[in-house]
Amino acid sequence: MDAGAFIKAVDNIAKEKDIDKQSIFEAIKLGLISGYKKNFNSKNNVEVELDTETGEIKVFSVLYVVDSIDEEDEEKDKKILLEEAKKIDSKYKIGDVIKEEVTPKDFGRVATGTVKQVVMQKVREAERDSIINEFQDKEGELVSGVVFREDAKNYYIELSRSQGILPKSEIIPGENIVMASNIKVYITKIEKNTKGPLILLSRKHHGFLKRLLELEIPELQEGSVLLHRVAREPGFRSKIAVYSENSKIDPIGACIGEKGSRINRISNELNGEKIDVIKYEKDPEKFIQNALNPAKNARILITDLKSQEAMAILDNENLSLAIGKQGQNVRLAARLTHFKIDVKSEKEAAEQGIVLKQEEE
Repeated sequence: MDAGAFIKAVDNIAKEKDIDKQSIFEAIKLGLISGYKKNFNSKNNVEVELDTETGEIKVFSVLYVVDSIDEEDEEKDKKILLEEAKKIDSKYKIGDVIKEEVTPKDFGRVATGTVKQVVMQKVREAERDSIINEFQDKEGELVSGVVFREDAKNYYIELSRSQGILPKSEIIPGENIVMASNIKVYITKIEKNTKGPLILLSRKHHGFLKRLLELEIPELQEGSVLLHRVAREPGFRSKIAVYSENSKIDPIGACIGEKGSRINRISNELNGEKIDVIKYEKDPEKFIQNALNPAKNARILITDLKSQEAMAILDNENLSLAIGKQGQNVRLAARLTHFKIDVKSEKEAAEQGIVLKQEEE
């Protein structure tokens, strides 16, 4: 092994891959110890000295002088009895260390293979750590990738220097994922493993809609319009609650865009999912009333503020709109407001003796 070339190679790799050079040398020494024992059938306790300037490698047998050795001692190979040590040199006493060079003549062959193996392993570890560092802060973020493979349960997405897994259970119902196509995905979870980060993706997660809104609506990015909450039934319908602390800004208009351009782009990305843009109000009655859109003129009664329960009373014309197909509209309104909403017709409310405040006045 060309020692000078070896040291230079380690220097170059350490700089190129941003790996601590000392950690490479320590790993090489451990690898050389293992290689020595394997290739030269040695059970001796050995140490390797590696000159990081010249690249010279030496192997030493290291034994500790003791007065007795327990046969069940796991470190017995590191020890030598005093009487045996004195046969080597009468000067030895208990507690001394006997260190003797045992570098084999053809150790260069073993060293070369070991160095290559250890350095490559370090490079792989460094690249894995680099990828993990690149993605570790992206959990909950929107990224773009390319669909490159699928199996029975998953699509696999190429993401920069790594790959993500998009389970088929996490795609939008009814959408068609095309191989080699670009796709936007939401990172739900990142886990470390021996092969690099395991990146789990989704297009159904409510966070996917949040990030799409931020991507398409500059006012959300700059903070002049604020997103209060999202409620979503992927592929069918979503409700988003927005507001602005600037009275001159129309938060709903900002989200919808001219002739619906902004919200339509988001809807198209979501495979035609309908998106209701609702104005958030601090007053829970007004907020619930807004959330029941497209139903109009809903009269809201907060029946239990602590348990967050409310009643919505509507005329016959708006009752079915408030409930929605298979209860979808009221269900999403409840998720958006965090209130349990009991929808009743005016007739039902009257039969149950329910009187709203405005009627009392």
